[in-house]
Amino acid sequence: MNRSWRWLMACAMVASAGVGSAQAQATCDRTCLRTTLDQYLNAVIAHDPSKAPLLLGMRQTENAISVRPGQGVWKTVTALGRLQRRFLDPVTGQAGYYGIVKEGDDEAIVTVRLRVENRKVTEAEWYIARANDPGLNGPRRAGGPPANSFNPDYLVANPPPERVVPREKRLTRPELDGIVTSYFDAITSHDGAIALTHPGCGRVENGSPTPAGAFLPPLPRAGGAGAAPAAGRAAAAPAPANPAANDCVAGLQNFSAQMVVARRIPLIDEEAQAVLAVALFVRKPNSPTPRNVFSEWFFIDDQKIRTIYTAMFYPAPELAVPNWPPYDGNWPLPAGVVPTPAGPRP
Repeated sequence: MNRSWRWLMACAMVASAGVGSAQAQATCDRTCLRTTLDQYLNAVIAHDPSKAPLLLGMRQTENAISVRPGQGVWKTVTALGRLQRRFLDPVTGQAGYYGIVKEGDDEAIVTVRLRVENRKVTEAEWYIARANDPGLNGPRRAGGPPANSFNPDYLVANPPPERVVPREKRLTRPELDGIVTSYFDAITSHDGAIALTHPGCGRVENGSPTPAGAFLPPLPRAGGAGAAPAAGRAAAAPAPANPAANDCVAGLQNFSAQMVVARRIPLIDEEAQAVLAVALFVRKPNSPTPRNVFSEWFFIDDQKIRTIYTAMFYPAPELAVPNWPPYDGNWPLPAGVVPTPAGPRP
């Protein structure tokens, strides 16, 4: 082998090693994702974006509204709350937080999704439920319970699992994805038999146990119907006496949603057998019920959905949702954005 050939081979080996080193450096494993998630959350609490490894131009939304670092939750969130869960997906480079955050004396139930690329946060997506947010029937009434089922006390008393599932009991990513998709297909088809769920599967919406199809009236408050909740908080609600009453696919034949659109499954935590899905409920024509945009955490045992925990909001009619890919633009658009043709075209 002549000198020139040896030199070329050496250069190729160095280049190859450099590529491998760069790939290793860019890979973010579970420990890296957890560290980055905590750095980001701590930076939010400190109201200081410089304390987090943010990519220049990173994108952040809060309930589908784009927010610059330093604004929004960067100003309002003061601490992590009574319930905290973290989920990690090294395959997609994403980390998630579900639980409670403090905003001064008030609490909020949130989902936070981060994308980490080259060890920098490139995306932050927040779903935030607060006590005074509007709900299915509009704004919260003075002296009444939260309109959006907000109930952090019940959530704390009935938390999502915090676990590492043994390897031999874990399903694959495609299997987990398919099980979650079956739930949304059941909603769109108004047929609970399509969903792969355990009988009596629980669904907790913004802290309250909520049947997927019935959307029962607000749960009783401690002290009777006339008792007022503490400022900014809803009193803990009792679990349904009949577990089947909280079946996550109960009453779908009467559910007011016409379809589930803009579905995404951005994060699958294989160790926890937990899946994050986000989507939008579009209501039936002429339905008075508003749209709602939701994040849902699915916990899967024995090949079926055991429990679902949500953080969701009801967007104003003029707000274009969703606001994240893989969908180009925002569909379906609010009524009136695109005028309806008056008649057939010539």
